[in-house]
Amino acid sequence: MAIITISRGSYSKGSEIAEKVAEKLGYDCLSRDLLLRASSQFDVPEIKLVRALHDAPKVLERFSNGKKKFVAHIRQTFLEHVHVDNVVYHGLAGHFFLGGVGHTLKVRIIADLEDRVQLEMERENITADKARHILKKDDYERRKWALALYGIDTADATLYDLVIHIRKLSVNDAVDLISHTARLPHFQTTPESEQAMDNLVLASQVKCKIFDSYPDVEVTADGGTVVVHTEGPLEQESKIRERIHARIKDIPGVTDPRVHVRPSSLMYTVM
Repeated sequence: MAIITISRGSYSKGSEIAEKVAEKLGYDCLSRDLLLRASSQFDVPEIKLVRALHDAPKVLERFSNGKKKFVAHIRQTFLEHVHVDNVVYHGLAGHFFLGGVGHTLKVRIIADLEDRVQLEMERENITADKARHILKKDDYERRKWALALYGIDTADATLYDLVIHIRKLSVNDAVDLISHTARLPHFQTTPESEQAMDNLVLASQVKCKIFDSYPDVEVTADGGTVVVHTEGPLEQESKIRERIHARIKDIPGVTDPRVHVRPSSLMYTVM
């Protein structure tokens, strides 16, 4: 019982590998469609947000706290989908949201540039130079997107449990490696890792519930105890606490909400 996240570049056969791993293990397979669902929070056509993946997150800068809001909502959408375990997710930064969850297998698929160029040429009927330019730009924008939104470099091998180079290894070899690794004891669900996942889901739900009013909010959860940190005028501390309590009290799982208000950074600037 595991959650498998597969990070991959374009034309690295990562999507094919993810689908075959899911089929072999009997897992659900989820892709970047999760991102599209979260995009509805911004009232923009889905295609525009997809294009943003290839032009860094400029589209989000048009919205107040756009990047923070996007991360909050994609985190909630992602966590709610993988919460049930037995899931393979392939797309951007899935592993970023699962810190502390022991039953997560984080995989990176890489492939030689020239092999990817050949696939791009065949699929798009373009020259090698044009294909190479497109792929290099795509790789750059994917890394830029992850750095801008999540503060991670998707090319950093230390982020993953398993890095597979599709060269001598075939797609089926990669599927076998991932499937075997996912069955190892280290990646099985335990009561502790299940609780860690529950905590992440609950914290993400609380954060999204109050984000529009308190975009600087940070939330952690430990069982039913939910700790909220936000900024605001200290003279309004009681009102802020009451408003947040009222908004999150009906979220299933919240039994002990604790709200801490610190002076806003603007107050420090003025002083």
